[in-house]
Amino acid sequence: MSDEGKKSGSNVEPLRATRPCPECGRPSVREHYPFCSERCRNVDLNRWLSGSYAIPVADDESKADDEDQ
Repeated sequence: MSDEGKKSGSNVEPLRATRPCPECGRPSVREHYPFCSERCRNVDLNRWLSGSYAIPVADDESKADDEDQ
């Protein structure tokens, strides 16, 4: 058998393309995807848990129903 048929580790394509970290902009890493580090991951989690990220809702439900029609 020859070594030509074997693939080297450098020819393996990543599962996901690297993209900028949503917190700091550095390239993401596989272990913390889509973040670059555990710190950025925890910052984002803290924002979710503290309520910084929220989906806006209509104050009056009848107004929301009128907009759908």
